[in-house]
Amino acid sequence: MSKQTPLHAIHLASGAKLVDFAGWDMPIHYGSQLEEHKTVRADAGMFDVSHMLPIDISGAGAKAFLQKLLANDVARLSETGKALYSCMLNEQGGVVDDLITYYFAEDFYRIVVNAGTADKDVAWMRKQAASMPGGGNVTITPRRDFAIIAVQGPNAKAKVWAALPGSQAVSESLKYFQAALWGDFTLCATGYTGEQGFEIILPAHKAVEVWNTLAAQGVAPIGLGARDTLRLEAGMNLYGADMDDSAHPLESGLGWTIAMKDERNFVGRAALEANPPQKTLVGIVLEERGVLRSHMQVFTAQGEGETTSGSFAPSMNASIAFARVPLGVNVGDTVEVDIRGKRLKARVVKMPFVRNGKVLV
Repeated sequence: MSKQTPLHAIHLASGAKLVDFAGWDMPIHYGSQLEEHKTVRADAGMFDVSHMLPIDISGAGAKAFLQKLLANDVARLSETGKALYSCMLNEQGGVVDDLITYYFAEDFYRIVVNAGTADKDVAWMRKQAASMPGGGNVTITPRRDFAIIAVQGPNAKAKVWAALPGSQAVSESLKYFQAALWGDFTLCATGYTGEQGFEIILPAHKAVEVWNTLAAQGVAPIGLGARDTLRLEAGMNLYGADMDDSAHPLESGLGWTIAMKDERNFVGRAALEANPPQKTLVGIVLEERGVLRSHMQVFTAQGEGETTSGSFAPSMNASIAFARVPLGVNVGDTVEVDIRGKRLKARVVKMPFVRNGKVLV
């Protein structure tokens, strides 16, 4: 039986189409995926992402533990509330998961991990802590007592502030990838759509009340279908599609998340140094009639590749994709994609495709 978030009854009452997503019963849309996508780009929408798991990392050894665990370096976090995007790698250099880490004190960090990898992630973290002297002097606490509501769009912040009196004072000054603790809420200026807004981590028993209060301010419910096309336009990777535990992060567009300038010995570093990347992840726009999907063969002057994610992009009225292709393929190149046995032309572009409502390619 699929798991359910605290907002499950709300989704049913709202007429959502529910699907199994990573073992959770989740809304794919509430009527029109296309209109939901446009709503986030033009106004504000809210997503139930309570299937994702916050994990608290605490204790005197928290920083040292995370410096070993993550490919990006939490030493970069010195300002309270600052966030860091990173990959957690295995010994072979594959991506166990991609995640966001929020810094609140030298002995207290909060990490949010993907739904489909949550149990695996917790087990991996505990294994790595156990391998450190004294268990790493760290406590790893999964927080299934929390829910997460993401509110995204150009009007998202104003509507959150109207719905949650007092929240503006603690969050108005937040820059992108910063967060603030507000009582038992965490207001995170992060997101997965390329728009402004907040990801609100809150006690699960308050989720329905907050959802309804946001709805009263005109924030529309948005399903995971639109979330996927929004993140694709925004050039944001999806775990399980664009990278996984067998994928080289430097072949997945994640080189900017790997901190290797110092001597820090994080898990997977030796494998990355021993196996330099042979491919790269690029964005492509289809120039002929058709729809790009994942696992389509891509032909380039340097050799063959494959799309990892693809879809129709409503903001562009075009079909776009990420493609893992041989090194040497550059922005502006023309490639061909095999769609139902036909080779159709596509153009290599710099990602993101869309950001803050503006088409960039």
